[in-house]
Amino acid sequence: MPLKIVEPQRLYRQIAEQLRSLISKGEFAVGSRLPAERDLAKQLGVSRPSVREALIALEVEHVIEVRSGSGIYVLKPKPRQPSRKKISGAAEWGPLEVMRARELVESEVAALAAHNAKKADLQLIDCALQQMRDEVVKGRIPRDGDEAFHNAIAQACGNEVLRDTICGYWQARRGTLFERLGDYFEDQTSWDAALIEHAQVLEAIRAHDAGAARSAMQRHLKKAHTRYSASWRRAKTS
Repeated sequence: MPLKIVEPQRLYRQIAEQLRSLISKGEFAVGSRLPAERDLAKQLGVSRPSVREALIALEVEHVIEVRSGSGIYVLKPKPRQPSRKKISGAAEWGPLEVMRARELVESEVAALAAHNAKKADLQLIDCALQQMRDEVVKGRIPRDGDEAFHNAIAQACGNEVLRDTICGYWQARRGTLFERLGDYFEDQTSWDAALIEHAQVLEAIRAHDAGAARSAMQRHLKKAHTRYSASWRRAKTS
């Protein structure tokens, strides 16, 4: 038998495959509740964010169902459809892993933007923030305005490699796993808080205060990560 190319898998994918295998073998019966996220993390020897990403992946594939305030339940298996499109690159990045990377990189991007931003850059960032506000007022999740805001800051930093890096983060942000996580943990309250955080970033960049811009962006992304890492019991039902 010819050898097949061995392809690396992201950690959350490995966790998802292990859980799927246990379910298919009857270790977790249809209709039964899986162990709590923290217990799975302890048994698998991995972080809770990695387990959460794996659970979201399994939910997207209709292997499990998350019932807010109750738990995570095994669904009746469906025939697995062959994927027509291979998931790779940014689209396969784990959402919470992306948030950690953004916290490190975008805080420095904001500091550079504070050094380098010109009047036109500041206007672009301000317009993106206003777009976010308008979307929230209309009752929409302001993802377009959010992307425009962070991309405008990346443009203002004056480094094309960093700008392309930020674009990669937003390719991941538009992925299925990220969207599903947002369905649970993004709401009016979270976006009201995020708007205040974005305004603080802009204020620091406008003042050309690199230290304050770095701190404001880091604080914003830490809080965003915390919002996505909240207890399932606090998540919205779909």
